[in-house]
Amino acid sequence: GWAGEGPEAGGKNRHVCHAAARLEMGSLWEEFNRLGTEMIVTKAGRRMFPTFQVKLSGLDPLADYVLLMDFIPLDDKRYRYAFHSSSWLAAGRAEPAAPGRVHFHPDSPAKGAQWMRQIVSFDKLKLTNNLLDDNGHIILNSMHRYQPRFHIVFVDPRRDSERFAHQNFKSFSFPETQFMAVTAYQNHRITQLKIASNPFAKGFRDGDPEP
Repeated sequence: GWAGEGPEAGGKNRHVCHAAARLEMGSLWEEFNRLGTEMIVTKAGRRMFPTFQVKLSGLDPLADYVLLMDFIPLDDKRYRYAFHSSSWLAAGRAEPAAPGRVHFHPDSPAKGAQWMRQIVSFDKLKLTNNLLDDNGHIILNSMHRYQPRFHIVFVDPRRDSERFAHQNFKSFSFPETQFMAVTAYQNHRITQLKIASNPFAKGFRDGDPEP
């Protein structure tokens, strides 16, 4: 469904107070979530699958907006996968948080009309476990759980716009997009579902593993 008026909608600028976002491929996200979604992080950076995509409504067609994402730890634990029980177990305290980064959608800023015209896809976003990454990728700790967050920011043309910064954005979290960051898939059912549903994994389906 649509994630719309959150508790923080009161006091928001009229350009964002009616903004709503619907997660695309919701049923696929749900399927992964039931198994316990895992996302690969690599030194070079790996794209997310499923890709985070949203359909927007309620924006001012003539106003400018910046869209961005960030990722927050779901708890203060590090995990390990227990193969005998096919489940994740807490394995101590979380490592120090990786540098908090945001990923700006490359089409930002753009008019509300443009954002609402088509599905917004964050297919350029990459996840890395390289703390020294200088490519702007999102840095995550492996074996830690994360919640992606999506933000709509109204580009306020007023000269003193920073005074109103807290009024000019609206944030959305979809619980079904939570995931465990891993350097290799732990749950074989996640591997199977990724191969079955990812068009780029065609080589694996044909029994011809691509590097």
